[in-house]
Amino acid sequence: MENHEIDQIIKMLDDFANSDTSRLKIDRSEELKEGEIMRVHHHGRCDIGSPWARGCSFDLIEEDESSD
Repeated sequence: MENHEIDQIIKMLDDFANSDTSRLKIDRSEELKEGEIMRVHHHGRCDIGSPWARGCSFDLIEEDESSD
């Protein structure tokens, strides 16, 4: 890793620290262009990537409509 890359990471972390966002998760991705940032909203501190955060409850019991 070169110095300019380290400086870019430090700037990114400094910018985040000065923002109103309280949580940070960093993933490296081959799918994003170099320097591209993706932000994901979540509904609390414990549910990042959970079925609830994605809008699909995995334990929701669906009623069988044919039994009516």
